[in-house]
Formats: sequence, structure tokens, C-alpha cells
Amino acid sequence: MHVQEWLETVPPLSIYLLVGLVIGLESLGIPLPGEIILVSSALLASQHGKIDPFVLGACATAGAIIGDSIGYAIGRKGGRPLLAKLNRRFPKHFSESNIAVAERSFDRWGMWAVFFGRFIALLRIFAGPLAGVLQMPYWRFLVANVLGGILWAGGTTAVIYYVGVVAEAWLKRFSWLGLVLAVLIGVTSMLVIKRKAKKAAEKAEAAEGELVTAGE
Repeated sequence: MHVQEWLETVPPLSIYLLVGLVIGLESLGIPLPGEIILVSSALLASQHGKIDPFVLGACATAGAIIGDSIGYAIGRKGGRPLLAKLNRRFPKHFSESNIAVAERSFDRWGMWAVFFGRFIALLRIFAGPLAGVLQMPYWRFLVANVLGGILWAGGTTAVIYYVGVVAEAWLKRFSWLGLVLAVLIGVTSMLVIKRKAKKAAEKAEAAEGELVTAGE
């Protein structure tokens, strides 16, 4: 059963709590499909009037901010041994290479890594615990955490909700042709953006390699 089909069988209150809980646990450092649950719930809200998109967005935002804050506290208290423990429990996500990538992001961008990390699956899991492990001042972490949580959770809910409303209107007016065209445009745009992001990352790694070679 698909996520959205399963969500249709759940009462609205349970959906609000589920979204907040899953996103909170993901932000805390547990690899869970928070983004999938949020997108599916927002799309469901666009099709059923029983689910309030504002309440949904508020629950998602609260889960993101609270989860990240708990992750920060755990990381600050647990320190480096915590990352080693997470590596043993979740080797796919907390591998040494992934931790190294996250640490480089924090060294380069600081609190911006927490803010923009909301939009990157890997950093979304790492941001809270790693910020605590690296002893980032809490006020800086809190500002980035709150702003990033509001923009990511609230923004994702709003965008997916209104896209769902528009898609449903297109289906009524232009049948499946309009929907297919919209999907093709969306998928093409996503692939182009991913390709550009990959090239940018490769250039950045190449530049770092040249700097290391020059330093030697």
C-alpha cells in the first residue's frame, strides 16, 4: 500500500501527530522518510477538506524544530562517541564518509549548514546531533533551526498543497493530458537541477583537491 493510500484511512488528528512525530524523529537523527510523509500528507490535504494545511504545516514545523533541538542536546552531551554508536546502528547513513561530508559543510558554512541542511536529506538527519557534537553555540543553532524549520516544513506543505489543488483543477478541465504534461515538466526540471548540483559538487571537490596538492 502506498503512503498516501494508507494515510487516507487515518483520521486527520492522527495524520497531524504522525507528521510531527516522524519529522521530529528524523530531525533528531533517526533515518526516517519525513519528507515523504510530509509531501504525501500535504497532497492528501489538497484533495480532502478534512485536513487543514495550516495545522499540518504547523505540526511539521514544530516537529522539525523540536526534533533538531533534542538532537543538538544529545549530540552535545554524547560527543564523538555518539557518532561512532550511530555508525554501528545506522552504517548506511552515519558512515565515516557521510560524517566527513557533513563536517566539511559545517566547517565551511557554520549555522547556514543547519538552515540549508533542512533541504538536504543527509544534512537533515545530521544537523542537530552534529551541531551539538561540534559545540556550535546554542543561540546560533536555534536561530538557524527555527528559520530553516519554518521555511522547509511550512514551505513544502504550502507548495505541495497548492500544486495538488492546481493539478486537480487541471484534471477537471484538461483531463489526463494536462497532468501528464505537468509531470513531464516537473521531472525534467528536477533532473536538470540535480545534474547542475552534481556538477557544482564535483567542481568544488576538484578545487579542494587542487588546494590540498598546492599546500603539499
